[in-house]
Amino acid sequence: MRLIKASEGTAYEAPNHFNFWGTRKCGVPEGTAGLNVSISEFLPNGGATMSASADKERVYFVLRGKMTVQDKAGTDYFLEEGDMIFIAPGEERSITVTGSAACRTIVIMSPAKPA
Repeated sequence: MRLIKASEGTAYEAPNHFNFWGTRKCGVPEGTAGLNVSISEFLPNGGATMSASADKERVYFVLRGKMTVQDKAGTDYFLEEGDMIFIAPGEERSITVTGSAACRTIVIMSPAKPA
């Protein structure tokens, strides 16, 4: 068991993200078997370009602000505070902050189980 205080975490940069910063709260470097939990802060006009992670399941939970997640087919998913979206391994998505306020999310990533 490990307590992770609000003041703890490791800053990181995420590929394909812009106007963004992240703090990994726990993950493989900190001793997990594969689970990663981070806080992502997207500034206004921030987001992520269309991309996928073939080997990870992802969940974004919006703590503050608004974002739009778009899938490869062009379907928009509008998320506000308290909303969550699950993204399966291999699913492409882009992210755009909606509105003039920053958007803070909890991001949970876990290795996908082999089929």
